[in-house]
Amino acid sequence: MRALRKMYLASLLAVAGVSAHGADLYLEGHRLVVSGMLDGSVVGEFVDLVRRGNVQTVVFEDSMGGSAEVARLYANAIRETGVKTEVVGQCHAACAYAFLAGKTHRFGPGPQVNALLVPVGTRPQASDLASRWRGDEASKTLAEFIGPADAGQDLVSAADAAPKEKWRPDHGVLFVTKPSLFGRIYNTYYCDGTQGRDFTRCELLPDADPRKLGVIVD
Repeated sequence: MRALRKMYLASLLAVAGVSAHGADLYLEGHRLVVSGMLDGSVVGEFVDLVRRGNVQTVVFEDSMGGSAEVARLYANAIRETGVKTEVVGQCHAACAYAFLAGKTHRFGPGPQVNALLVPVGTRPQASDLASRWRGDEASKTLAEFIGPADAGQDLVSAADAAPKEKWRPDHGVLFVTKPSLFGRIYNTYYCDGTQGRDFTRCELLPDADPRKLGVIVD
């Protein structure tokens, strides 16, 4: 069983370094796909596209993080317009913050492993997991990792500001799904950061299906 678990998480490593570049945007009908780091390079274009009203779903594809301040700009635009969010592949830290702002949030279909790494301060208890990802609770949970914005700060100055993120690399709760012969498998892990990108060393959390916790809808 442990060997199978290691094979399962090891599949994350193959894509762990694919998104070191800045964010890219492209439209697929009513879906706006965001790939790469949320570094502020296209945040103005992103906000403009979402506010036009044609986008129904924002898809985050293989984003390993980014700036906390920029993540808030993405999240604010998503929350303001009421669009849905989706993860395809990896979505870590800054990406997770923006993802959880969606009206509904889900993992994308397909043969890939989908993983969401949400920053947390300490190892969550079962009672924490059961409530902290629903509605406004998700914003409250993540707010402690981002410094307050300056009043009247515009998109350009916010994107260029010094990052204020307080999260630690590769530290948080990792929600994972992958396909199998019997349907998709869902699991949740706690990563204390000491494992680096070796997610096989993260602790499996019992009875923590991300669907039941409200992190995603299937």
